[in-house]
Amino acid sequence: MKPLVAVTAALLAAAAAGKRDPLKPSPSQDGYLLAQKYILARDRTDDGMKVLARYLAQRPDDWEGLYLQAAGFVRQGRSDQALAALVKAFKAGLPVERVLTSASEHLGTFVETPEVKKLLAARAKPLLHGPMLGRVTTRSASLWVRTRGEQAVEVRVSPAGARASATTIRSRPVRTRKDWDFTAVVTVTGLKPWTRYEYDVLVAGRSMLSTSRPAFRTFPARGQKVKFQVGFGGGARYVPARESMWSTIAGVHPLAFLFLGDNVYIDAPGKPDVQRAHYYRRQSRPEFRRLTASSAIYAIYDDHDFGRNDTKGGRDPDKPAWKRQSLKVFAENWANPSYGGGDAHPGCWFQVSIGDVDVWMLDQRYYWDVKAGSILGPAQKKWLLDSLAASTATFKVLAAGTLWTEHADKKGADSWESVRAEREAIFDLIRTRRIGGVILLSADRHRTEVWKIQREGLYPLYEFESSKLTNIHTHGGNKHKTLFTRSKGNFFGLLTFDTTPADPTVTFQVVDVGGKVLHTHRIALSEISFRKKGAAK
Repeated sequence: MKPLVAVTAALLAAAAAGKRDPLKPSPSQDGYLLAQKYILARDRTDDGMKVLARYLAQRPDDWEGLYLQAAGFVRQGRSDQALAALVKAFKAGLPVERVLTSASEHLGTFVETPEVKKLLAARAKPLLHGPMLGRVTTRSASLWVRTRGEQAVEVRVSPAGARASATTIRSRPVRTRKDWDFTAVVTVTGLKPWTRYEYDVLVAGRSMLSTSRPAFRTFPARGQKVKFQVGFGGGARYVPARESMWSTIAGVHPLAFLFLGDNVYIDAPGKPDVQRAHYYRRQSRPEFRRLTASSAIYAIYDDHDFGRNDTKGGRDPDKPAWKRQSLKVFAENWANPSYGGGDAHPGCWFQVSIGDVDVWMLDQRYYWDVKAGSILGPAQKKWLLDSLAASTATFKVLAAGTLWTEHADKKGADSWESVRAEREAIFDLIRTRRIGGVILLSADRHRTEVWKIQREGLYPLYEFESSKLTNIHTHGGNKHKTLFTRSKGNFFGLLTFDTTPADPTVTFQVVDVGGKVLHTHRIALSEISFRKKGAAK
């Protein structure tokens, strides 16, 4: 997808040619996004305010639009109107943390006025963002938080429904740090496999969740016969009218959710303050917080939240210089179990086990070098091949930000097709080591689809792609034949793993923003295995 600045430039050029009113959003462009770009990024405040007025006429209670209007009034020097817009935004439901985290960038010295200070003080609280559940295992779980200033954070966990203090398990206190943007990851241990727990988060000894205790389930043990669901998707530009997607996903109660890149659209490498502001906006949404509080969250980046459109970082870990900084901002905002190979081999890749399912989350941007014939880079490639060969899981999920199929868009220039030898090395390992149960996940293209990849001597490799969580922009269907494709609407992928039958299954479903199942594709292990149906493993 083209960066929004390119879309905006195209609109202006068309208007100059007499083809379009530059202040009228295109069918694929939400008015809020255009107004935001004018007001916050391109310094076309007056034009942006006109676009925003049209947007708010249709959505008068959109708190994000009202907050943007307040920022626009500040830039126009209209303090009284800015205060009125901010008050209206709060009445409409604007979370105070949305202002506390981004005020200096959007509202400037306006937040230092007595009226605004009073407005914020009445709503301020020490827990700004989170909790976000992550790093779940059979016997532990971690919670990510961001606080207002450096604070001591503790987590208290108890079996669901049990209120007695004797059942409470406490974490060690952890202090949020300024050099990590006032975030921390707090881990609680001593839990039991496949057990439902409730928890509370305490900041400076004060309960933050006393009126509503979120719940989560620990992961099943290897070999345990269970059925569970894992959601996934990419393409999540911040669009206020589409943020209800997170409530839809939370309503399904997936055990885990995999963010496969373009989780926020930033396109600003080398600008950490801009990058962080994009995360703040999403993390302030109550719908997003509801999802992340109870489903284990795992994330990799793609081009728009790592660099710019179609970014390929190259083999040198320190060039371009902004790569390590982009990774740091990314790591500040998630609770992944690890990040690449550490300081010597930076990146966002990692592996997680959920019962009899192993998931590899791959970094396709940091080391992508077409001339070198590699997306993964040497360290990540070795890690992937070695750990895949050693896995004893029933199902093995290889999750990447871009398409695996040889029929990818752009003639494969921004997919695995650009490094065929590396992709085929992975497929050859599966064939020669007779590794069963492999499925492929991808994102990037603004649609959802199912591919069936065929290779001689290898069972069908099914690829499930989904990357239109909240995006408005759509990529049309691929000209090559797929088993399923859909571009219209917003949706996420849902995988149901069932290891209870003799022939375990994985079922892929496409679920839209309203919760409707649009497509179902079920695969038995015997179909993606080197063993005959009914034979012993």
